[in-house]
Amino acid sequence: MRILVSADMEGATGVTCPQDVRPGSEQWQRFRRMLTSDTNAAITGFFAAGADEVLVNEAHSTMRNLLLEELDPRAALLTGRHKSLGMMEGVLDADAVAFVGYHAGGGQPGVLAHTYLSTGLLQLRINGEPASEGRLNALLAAEAGVPVVLVTGDDLTCEEAAVWAPHARSVAVKTCVTRYAAVCLPPVRTAELIRVAAAESLEAAGRPQSVPRGPWRFELEFDATQLADACTAVPTVTATGPRTVAFTSERMYDGMRCFRALTQVAAAAREPDFD
Repeated sequence: MRILVSADMEGATGVTCPQDVRPGSEQWQRFRRMLTSDTNAAITGFFAAGADEVLVNEAHSTMRNLLLEELDPRAALLTGRHKSLGMMEGVLDADAVAFVGYHAGGGQPGVLAHTYLSTGLLQLRINGEPASEGRLNALLAAEAGVPVVLVTGDDLTCEEAAVWAPHARSVAVKTCVTRYAAVCLPPVRTAELIRVAAAESLEAAGRPQSVPRGPWRFELEFDATQLADACTAVPTVTATGPRTVAFTSERMYDGMRCFRALTQVAAAAREPDFD
């Protein structure tokens, strides 16, 4: 059995502050080890349950955060940017996927809650429902016939995951107090919780999975008009309001790729001196 671990950082053990996840900062160097610890715990559990291969896909920011020299040597690491499916690269060749270090979506309560863009994108909605990165990625996995078996992050992320990954095991490594504060468990405790949950989670891999069907309507709500204006330059994307754009895709695979392109366009349209 081949397992993909999609490893984000905002939902990692101990993380509460933007500096904790900003590449190059002093705190980022510290929390890279926390993320690596969470990831290793999942790897250990998966191999204990009989996994044949584990591929870890870096899913945060520059996608160069995990410490390869400290990674469980039985796993392989996909690191670096400009991957066709971004956070979910490798899912088409996997039998199951784990979301480690995930977080709530933009406009929702949760530690460092956002969707792809830390600022600018207020909310993503898919078929009218708010969509976090977890829900978006779970829909893509389901379309590919790959079950989500494990989710780790704050307590609100785990509550949300019960809706879009009802058969997955979840581990709350911290309890949200505000967007920038949480009650955190130390890594020695979260590592054991994640290891046990990962080992138990492969039971879900063999269950029949429902395959969601399109069409999928994506609606992006931004905090400024020029971000929406810039996105309408992408074919099939139309303005639905001064700060919102929308497009429809028959396949989640194509919808994901278009959404990722729009986040890049919007990020480039920000004016640094006039946010």
